[in-house]
Amino acid sequence: MNLDSREIDGAVVVTLAGEVDLSHSPALRKSLMDLMLARRDVAVDLAGVAYIDSSGIAGLVEAYQMSRKNGTRFVLAAISDPVKRVLQLARLDRVFAIAETVEAALKG
Repeated sequence: MNLDSREIDGAVVVTLAGEVDLSHSPALRKSLMDLMLARRDVAVDLAGVAYIDSSGIAGLVEAYQMSRKNGTRFVLAAISDPVKRVLQLARLDRVFAIAETVEAALKG
């Protein structure tokens, strides 16, 4: 998994690529939790994710829950087909805020 983050218009865009699995999800969780503790608005760019397992999904859910507590925005953006299928199977596509593009996620 590759994880990169950058600030755009006061929000943080976290870009993920590759496979988000049990061996990589702790790094994802830590990055997202650090941003949530700092009360940052976050958009997670998932366009480059080829595979995500339940541990990766759990990290996203935890960040989403903390953002709701904090009153910050947490948006999934540019979701790849493999991620979309997992979210739909778990019915989480009805829970997360989802944007077609990172730009749309930032506009909110």
